[in-house]
Amino acid sequence: MPSGKVKWYDSEKGFGFIAQEGGGDDVHVRSSALPSTVTALKPGQKVEFGVADGRRGPQALQVTIIDAPPSIAAASRRPAEELHGLVDDMIKMLESKALPDLRRGRYPERAMGGRIATVLRAVANELDA
Repeated sequence: MPSGKVKWYDSEKGFGFIAQEGGGDDVHVRSSALPSTVTALKPGQKVEFGVADGRRGPQALQVTIIDAPPSIAAASRRPAEELHGLVDDMIKMLESKALPDLRRGRYPERAMGGRIATVLRAVANELDA
C-alpha cells in the first residue's frame, strides 16, 4: 500500500494532496476517502492509501492515518528551565495570595482569583503540550 505525507488539505473544500514517498505525482485526496472518524488532514501527517488513476491524475482511496501530525504546541514549548521558574512563581503566588483566604474559609477576591486562574491555565497548557 503506498504511503506519503499530507502536503495540504482544505476541509471546507473537502480535498487536498498527498506527496508520495519515493517521489512521483502528488495524489489527490477527497474527504470521501478519509476514515469516518476523521474530518480533516493536517500538513505533515503520514498516511497510507490505495490509489487509482483519475481524470486529473492519481486519486487516493481508503486513507489510513499512520501517525499524528507534528504538534505545533510541543514545538513551541518553553524550555524546562524556564517552566521551572514559572511553576516556582506560581507556587509562591498560591501560598501568599490564595492559601491565606482559603484557610479562613473564603475564596480569594474576584480579581485575584482571575489572575490565579490565568496563571494556572498557562502552566497547565505548557505541561499538557
